[in-house]
Amino acid sequence: MSQVVRRPISQPLRHGLTWQDTWNGSDRGLIKCWENGRTLAAACAEIAQAASRGELPSLDWKGGISGNPKMKKKFGSLNYLATWQGLREEDLCVDTETEIAITCTRTRVVVTFTPDLKKLDTDSGLPEEPTSENG
Repeated sequence: MSQVVRRPISQPLRHGLTWQDTWNGSDRGLIKCWENGRTLAAACAEIAQAASRGELPSLDWKGGISGNPKMKKKFGSLNYLATWQGLREEDLCVDTETEIAITCTRTRVVVTFTPDLKKLDTDSGLPEEPTSENG
């Protein structure tokens, strides 16, 4: 059974939580990642604007895109997804058992955010599928 972690943007940032409460609670740190995204949005308007345009900027978690990558598909962590939602000043809504694919509007790279840590460990990006034009 999947667990959807939700928190409305109207909720204030939490303070005074222990490391154990923050990272080992039922949300597995997703609320903290989302809060970090909100904090980053307030500190760095340029990154927040990029995220609001649908870009997937490089952040602390796997899932962002930098430069002009040759790989057109990759995996990203749910922690990145939660941070990105906070950066975009959206409500937190992450299903901890479901993959979600988002296409970066800048690079057109498709990032599949996954709860499967094995995919994150082994993924170095997937090459674009050959077409008659490139392969």
